Amino acid sequence: MRLFTLSLLLLAAFMLQGCFPLVATGVGATAMMLDDRRTSGIYIEDENIEWKTLARTREKFKDAHINTTSYNLSVLLTGEAPTEAMKNEIAEVVRGIPSVKAVTNEIAVSGNSSLTSRGNDTLITSSVKARFIGNSAFSPNHVKVVTEAGVVYLMGLATQLEGDAAAEVARTTSGVTRVVKVFEYLAQAPKR
Repeated sequence: MRLFTLSLLLLAAFMLQGCFPLVATGVGATAMMLDDRRTSGIYIEDENIEWKTLARTREKFKDAHINTTSYNLSVLLTGEAPTEAMKNEIAEVVRGIPSVKAVTNEIAVSGNSSLTSRGNDTLITSSVKARFIGNSAFSPNHVKVVTEAGVVYLMGLATQLEGDAAAEVARTTSGVTRVVKVFEYLAQAPKR
C-alpha cells in the first residue's frame, strides 16, 4: 500500500511540474502589484486600455507599427506610422477610450522598424531595468521602461528626485540615444 501511495505522489508531482511556473508567475505579479503605487483597479484598467487599443487599431491601421503602454490611465504611444495624419488619427482613437485621461503620442512618421531594431530595443529595456535593481533612490517597480528606436521612455508615479534618478540610470545605459520622462509627478513619496 505504501508503494502505491508513493507512486501516486510521484505521479502527481510529475504531472503538476508544469504548474510551478504559473504559480511562481502569479506570486511574482502579486508581489509587484503590492509594491505598485497604483490601486489594483487602476492596474487592471491599464491592462484593459492596452487591450482595447490593440482591438481598436489592429484592423484600421495595418500599415502602422503601434505600441501602447498605459500607466495610471495615461497612455504612451510609440512605434511608426507612414503619415502624420495616421499618427494623429491613432491618438484620437486612443483618446476615445473612456478611461483614458491623457495620451502622449511619440509615434514616429516613418516606415516600420525592423525585427533587428525591435530586438535591440528589448535588450536596451532589459539593461535599463537590470541597472535599476539595487539603487537606493527609487524602487524599480515604480518605473515602467519602454524603448523605441534607442529612445527610452520612463513612466510611473514618481517624485521629481525619483524620476531624475531613473532618467540618469537610463541615460548612462549602453545603446540609449535619448531619455523621455513621461512621469506623473508626486509631491512626495507615499508612506508605506
